[in-house]
Amino acid sequence: MKIYINSIQFDKSLVDGPGVRTLVFFQGCDIHCPGCQNPSSWDITKGAEYSVKNLAKIIKDGTFNGKITLTGGEPLMQKEALVELLKELKGLDVIVYTGHQKEDVPSEVWKLTSYVKCGPFIERLKTTIKPYVGSSNQELIKSEGK
Repeated sequence: MKIYINSIQFDKSLVDGPGVRTLVFFQGCDIHCPGCQNPSSWDITKGAEYSVKNLAKIIKDGTFNGKITLTGGEPLMQKEALVELLKELKGLDVIVYTGHQKEDVPSEVWKLTSYVKCGPFIERLKTTIKPYVGSSNQELIKSEGK
C-alpha cells in the first residue's frame, strides 16, 4: 500500500508529545485550517510516495527511542495507509495528530496508538500554555493502545 509523506524529522521535537519525538508529516489535508503552520502539506500530489512497509522501516531505523508523532497535513486523509503504518509500528510510542474530532477517528487508530490529538487548529484560540496542542480547543487523549 502507498502512503504520501511531506517530510520526516528524526528525534527533533519536544513539543509534539511526551519526550523527544520523531515527526512524520503526512501529505494531504482536507481541513485547511486558517493559520495552519504547514500549508505546503495540503496538496497530496506534492508528497513523496512510499510503500507503508518501507516507510515503517525508515522510521524504525531512524528514531533512537521509538517515540513517533504522525502529523500533517492530515493523517486521517489516508486512513487505510495510516492504519497499516500503525500496525507496522506496533510496540512503539506513537501519537496521531488530527484536525478531526475524536468521534471521526477510526477505532483501529485508537487501539494502535499511545495518544491521539484531536480537533482543528483555531487561530484565535492559539495557545502556548496547554502542552502538545496549537489551540486550546484541541485535546491530547490517551488511547486504548497503551
